[in-house]
Amino acid sequence: MTAELPALKGRSVVSLMEWTPEEIRQLLKTAQWMKANRKVVDTRQLLSGKHVALLFELPSTRTRVSFQVAIGQLGAEMVWMDWGSTQLGRGESLEDTARVLSRYVDGIVVRAKKHETVQVLRRFTTIPVFNALTDRAHPFQVLADALTISEEFGGWSDIKLAYLGDGNNMAHSYLVIGAKLGMHVTIAAPKGFEPAREVVQWARNESAMTGGSVTVTNDPEQAVFGADVLATDVFVSMGDEGDLERKREIMHKFQVNQKLMGLAKSQAIFLHCLPAHRGEEVTGEVIDGPQSKVWDQAENRLWVQKSTLAHVLAD
Repeated sequence: MTAELPALKGRSVVSLMEWTPEEIRQLLKTAQWMKANRKVVDTRQLLSGKHVALLFELPSTRTRVSFQVAIGQLGAEMVWMDWGSTQLGRGESLEDTARVLSRYVDGIVVRAKKHETVQVLRRFTTIPVFNALTDRAHPFQVLADALTISEEFGGWSDIKLAYLGDGNNMAHSYLVIGAKLGMHVTIAAPKGFEPAREVVQWARNESAMTGGSVTVTNDPEQAVFGADVLATDVFVSMGDEGDLERKREIMHKFQVNQKLMGLAKSQAIFLHCLPAHRGEEVTGEVIDGPQSKVWDQAENRLWVQKSTLAHVLAD
């Protein structure tokens, strides 16, 4: 495996804000190396004897399967914990759950409705906690996206990434990863649906040190003009389904279609964290077209998670 950074051992991944650009680049470098050498390098001894719990409050396909496969390929054992079937579903506190799990397993992968849930678990555990999605952040998704962008363009310097849609956890996460890697990130969202101001300001401050930039606009055409990467997410996130019709009406101008793709660079790629609703946030001709890299992007979840688990949990 590529050279390890001792500072990564035992670290949690709650938000990539807490990771340095050099540390993130190391995770991505190792992920790329693991992917390139998957047929010739056996990684099953890296975490042999370790146990990693998956504690999920929300539904999942890619996150659950990719983490489960990554854990197995590293030689560790996965402990599946459905939120509702644990004592958490009957009112046990997060603090007590964290203390107990710290005595049983070596790390916890958490998918939760609220970002505060992951923060509490980290505060009361003595083991690493990995954020597998909250309402505030989706760090492993944008690590996978960064790997996909690097595979396509050879790096991140001078890359212009345009995200269209709700200023949600994906918008926040693109701002963070873009700022860390020196990309030029534009978030295009309807009025009233912009990303959190404190995240935007943080990203601007960080970008000033890495050579990137941050723009927030309500104009989707302005956002995608000359872009290298167009990205989107579902218009209505998990847990917000009660707002579906109103959001659809507000968001329809931010749909990624062939017209918007035509305003980007000719070699631009399209990304979507999935699941996708064709005909809403993206048209079928875009997501199923030649510029779409969503399947590479989905695969890369496995490699960045495998890299992170190895760096953090290996002895």
